[in-house]
Amino acid sequence: MKKQITIIGFGRFGKTLYNLLKDDFDVLVFSRKPISDPHIHQTQSTQVAYKNDTILYAVPISAFESVLHAHKPFLNENHILIDVLSVKMHPKRVFEDVLADIKTQALLTHPMFGPDSTKDGFAGLPIVLDKFRTTDETYQFWKNYFTDKKLSVIEMTAEDHDKHAADSQGLTHFIGRLLDDFGLKPSPIDTLGTQKLLEVREQTVNDTWELFSDLQHYNPFTKAMRHKLGQVYEKLYNKLLPENISHNTLTVGIQGGPGSFNEEAITYYLQRNKITNYKIVYLYTTENVLRELQEGNVDQGILALHNSLGGIVMESIEAMGRYRFSIIEEFAIKIAHALMVKKGVHLKDIDTIMTHPQVLGQCKQTLQQKYPHLKQTSGEGELIDHATVAKFLSEGKLPANIATMGSKVLADLYDLDIIEDNLQDLHENYTSFLLVKR
Repeated sequence: MKKQITIIGFGRFGKTLYNLLKDDFDVLVFSRKPISDPHIHQTQSTQVAYKNDTILYAVPISAFESVLHAHKPFLNENHILIDVLSVKMHPKRVFEDVLADIKTQALLTHPMFGPDSTKDGFAGLPIVLDKFRTTDETYQFWKNYFTDKKLSVIEMTAEDHDKHAADSQGLTHFIGRLLDDFGLKPSPIDTLGTQKLLEVREQTVNDTWELFSDLQHYNPFTKAMRHKLGQVYEKLYNKLLPENISHNTLTVGIQGGPGSFNEEAITYYLQRNKITNYKIVYLYTTENVLRELQEGNVDQGILALHNSLGGIVMESIEAMGRYRFSIIEEFAIKIAHALMVKKGVHLKDIDTIMTHPQVLGQCKQTLQQKYPHLKQTSGEGELIDHATVAKFLSEGKLPANIATMGSKVLADLYDLDIIEDNLQDLHENYTSFLLVKR
């Protein structure tokens, strides 16, 4: 008479486990969902499921603890509990917790295969065993059984398993998901290496997101793996980029356009440090500066960080959260704001001021006192830069009823008329800038 066992759960791996065991045991499957195959003996009763002495848990990692707690009333000293989870320290802890007051046996296993890798059978595939809470007799029975099935039995502690699995299974699944999000697809010139990558992608994305997420979160060593992978990626990526785009010239990307305070700040820095061979690239937004820096299109970047009156430059803070970089220096320059209009336009024809939100913040009280009738707004994209607004005004790309504010240098640069200068609320108005590199 065949030994009777129960499999709890009948997902993708539950079906694989059933195929491994069905010829040698009388298998009962506990599943809430109906099974269409009439040859499979199923129960939806927990009480019936635990009438068998040997119970195998093929449930999601994240569900294992709740399942075991819910099933605890049906456990007794005669049961042998076997988990098949892809992590081992987690089920070990759960077993120790749930079985603290019951002398139930528990065996930790990890069949390191699945539906995709068992299409041609089970021979030669690895399975990890940790004796844990089983008797010598029980452990030897299952070790011999798996060996007889021609599986490659690896005896290992739960902690050693998770350490190794983080850098093997955890890494493989992570890379597979990356390749899928990357959009890796077959091409007519694929090398053997590329074909292997496609196999990795195919094997891993066929598993559920739940399994991938559980592998990453329930193994205590995968977090360090992901962190190390990120560091190695950045090191390799940056190694491919030149220290300087041009051997004799420093290329600096700035947050503004010609005539902006960012240009004034970088000019101040270059003169102070006696740097004469340089090229300024006008990038208008902090996002552009940090992206071009990361992609290796500029050597250094400069961006406004904080104003003594306007406070934090939120545009910069938001962009800084999306990139990694090193700070070369932080310094400040004194800022003065002028109100400017297109050449020949009178103040009475102006109804809107368009400039950077920091400028409006630094001139809030003065504008309220002197120009309360003018609507205040900031442009989108590159038009958030007041130097770009000044340029567009001079070129007729913005309506003549719009004025802008910023350095009076813009008036000379773009042939604008200055209505009034020094409109900042504080006479000692300073903005701090960050000079950054990869």
